[in-house]
Amino acid sequence: MDSIIIHGGKRLDGTVRIQGSKNAVLPMMSASVLHDGVTVLEGCPRISDVCFMTEILKCLGAQIRWEGHTLFIDGSGINASVIPAIYGVQMRSSVTLMGSLLGRMHRFEMPFPGGCVIGKRPVDLHIQVLRSLGAKVEEKDGILRASCESPEGFCHVFKKKSVGATENAILAAVRAKGKTRLSGCSVEPEIIWLCRFLEAMGVTIRGVGTEHLMITGTVRLKDTAFEVPADRIVAGTYLMAGAATRGQIILEHAPVDEMTSILDAYKKMGGQYEVSSGKLVADSRGVQKPLPYIETDVYPGLPTDLQSPLLAVLAGIPGSSHVRETVFEDRYKIIPQLNRMGASVTVSGRDAYVEGQPGLHGEKVSARELRGGAALVIAALSAQGESQVLNRHYIERGYEDICKDICSLGGEIRIDKDD
Repeated sequence: MDSIIIHGGKRLDGTVRIQGSKNAVLPMMSASVLHDGVTVLEGCPRISDVCFMTEILKCLGAQIRWEGHTLFIDGSGINASVIPAIYGVQMRSSVTLMGSLLGRMHRFEMPFPGGCVIGKRPVDLHIQVLRSLGAKVEEKDGILRASCESPEGFCHVFKKKSVGATENAILAAVRAKGKTRLSGCSVEPEIIWLCRFLEAMGVTIRGVGTEHLMITGTVRLKDTAFEVPADRIVAGTYLMAGAATRGQIILEHAPVDEMTSILDAYKKMGGQYEVSSGKLVADSRGVQKPLPYIETDVYPGLPTDLQSPLLAVLAGIPGSSHVRETVFEDRYKIIPQLNRMGASVTVSGRDAYVEGQPGLHGEKVSARELRGGAALVIAALSAQGESQVLNRHYIERGYEDICKDICSLGGEIRIDKDD
């Protein structure tokens, strides 16, 4: 059945440790392609997207080994530049291999990247970066091909913020001869972590944390071990789960400095929190205030990845809330499913209007993408009765073991025993 069963209506209380970041580790794995030695990623989340990426790296010639949550990547044997369609079409993050493969192999062939259906998410910004590098890029029958025999440092100005395109530009610059100057870069924490990781490998990068980066190309990278940072989206998801059930939870290893926007929203809803000894202690017993207006935005704004979990909370808070999605134009796929559970949410363009009310009820609902699937779990935890969330494979793309984590907080949740 590929589903999760939740018995809702129970307050979450307890402690859970936050896993390593999906959005940070995948570009680091792409960066390992640039190095003909060993890369060690400690605290790596064992999620399906990471597993897909390891399979891609093995197809390129890398050797992969796991020791618990430590991932060893030996790139000395990389000798291929073709990403098999069976993997490439299943995950959006395969797109970050463009810059790495051009740097290492001077060419690549890959299918248009897949992943969650939450909007158009075109690759034109990525292609513009590669052409600034001097690459020849062509698309035919759903396959992207590019080549650049002598990558040289380049200048590129992003006309629109794009995390993935910024990552590709950085990766493409690493082994390009000379200096690369990038302007209009995204400043998400994952970009900063990628730069710190590359610096640990021996790359010189100036302007880290700003919209302007200068990368000095080098062909000599060094073996490195790097700790994957905690996942701010997973931390925000569990914070919202506590809010929806009015619980008191402790998030260990939460990246609080990266969570300002969601913590601000949490406080406005009536939540209280404190940071103690590296732990985020959150008390949601007072969560009862709707949000008259809130919008998603690029960092440091509210992450679009937390828009659906936030909607799941607002659906159970009496009063009117208004959420605007400014990043992806089709990220309200969760709303028909929430309304099946008794919520009252309407959509007009990029705006969602919530008439919150207590008393969501258990229902069979279907996840259609990663974060929306996690949000349905949140709604089910707050609802009365039993819910079944279908298509759990979407959730497993970003959450290592959401059932175990929620159980550690006292929730009643399990994988369908018939699966």
